[in-house]
Amino acid sequence: MTVRTWLRRTDWPTVFAAVLVILVMAIVILGPFLAPQSPTDSVDDVFALPAPGELLGSDVLGRDVLSRVLSGGWRFLTMAGAATILGVGFGSLIGILAALIGGILDEIIMRLADVVLAFPQLILALLFVSFAGSSLSLVVLVIAIVHVPQVARTLRAASLRVVGEDYVRYSESIGLPRRRIVWLDILPNVRTTLFVELGLRLTFSIALIASLSYLSFGAQPPSADWGLMIHENQIGIESNPWPVIAPVVLIALLSIGINVLSDRLSRRRGKRGRLQTAAHLAPVPAKLGETA
Repeated sequence: MTVRTWLRRTDWPTVFAAVLVILVMAIVILGPFLAPQSPTDSVDDVFALPAPGELLGSDVLGRDVLSRVLSGGWRFLTMAGAATILGVGFGSLIGILAALIGGILDEIIMRLADVVLAFPQLILALLFVSFAGSSLSLVVLVIAIVHVPQVARTLRAASLRVVGEDYVRYSESIGLPRRRIVWLDILPNVRTTLFVELGLRLTFSIALIASLSYLSFGAQPPSADWGLMIHENQIGIESNPWPVIAPVVLIALLSIGINVLSDRLSRRRGKRGRLQTAAHLAPVPAKLGETA
């Protein structure tokens, strides 16, 4: 394969998105071990500009910005990942079961989902945490709950195209348990939709956690958290913009990378599925050597 052919066949958007995600993940994982200073110690004047010993300067309390950026991602991303897995998991199960069972249960689930979806996600999350508190585990649970209705509606719509197929009806006719029907017959046929939802919900989780931290409902001072850093240092953005710019850029790069990567991979899976379906539906020659 020539270099020109390799360059033409390479899916550059996927490569670009993967590089962004890997770069930010490396910062999140290795950052706490590479931080030159303690993220909670004051080492310079307030909003000092970048210098050789402090590449991003200092923040509102004179703490090293680079150290706080390197140390502030692991908790942030862990919370987003946990909330996404919980929300997508429960939402997918509810949506698939609603499509499979149907009837009055399906109507009740979808109407409840409509009521929850009538509220903006951030407003709903703020409503929950304002009543129940803002501990980190509760924030994760609240964001997961916020994701459930949208995921359930999306997976229900995808599952409705599957539950009417003959192989699902056959599984039901022979008395196969519903959990096995979901696992063996429905889930493999909606995994592309599930994969896309996983990527979208992860970016929404990142945005919601950053928003809650910015509004002081997430991580609390003196924790090093990207959303909290934006809130704390916005008053000094003219003196030293790096305490705000650095976390904003990292959150944006991670969100863009995850969105592009999930979109490209879902398209590839969808194309592969269409090719397999076309091959399955292709007419079989009546005699050996006869063309279709």
